[in-house]
Amino acid sequence: MAAPSGRSGRGLWAALVPAALLCLAARAAEEPSTADFDVRPGGEVHSFSRSLGDYTCTFTYSAQGGTNEQWQMNVAVSEDNLLFSCSIWRPQGKSYLFFTQFKAEVKGAKIEHAMAYSQAAAGAQSDIPLKQEEFEVTETTVSHREGKFRFELSKLMVVAKTPREEL
Repeated sequence: MAAPSGRSGRGLWAALVPAALLCLAARAAEEPSTADFDVRPGGEVHSFSRSLGDYTCTFTYSAQGGTNEQWQMNVAVSEDNLLFSCSIWRPQGKSYLFFTQFKAEVKGAKIEHAMAYSQAAAGAQSDIPLKQEEFEVTETTVSHREGKFRFELSKLMVVAKTPREEL
């Protein structure tokens, strides 16, 4: 369910996922939806959700330090209605907040691939993935792994398979 392990697998994954999400967004049956939201420090648990058709993505987190940071969430559904994608990221690249927890949850679909990053690509900077042991992926969530997560998060990407209706 998660990204391939190893350096060459990470590089391939880092190159393929953004390309797949761009194709998914370009071929979306419904217009992709992108929304800005503030990630707020203070240690309280906050959530932000976006829906598109029958599918919903919810980002839940708790963070400390600094001030509000502007983040974005994009949701898209493929033209054939077989894939739902959800991307959550800080457009400036690296977040300076200290995340104590995070979870991205999809409703209406099952996660096929997911990846979490400590730094999002911005300017000359590249995506830097979290180590595989820092997060876990289930059928419907991507979340921090207690005791392993190193408190850095700047981007989450999820591609989920939608239920297929047989004729």
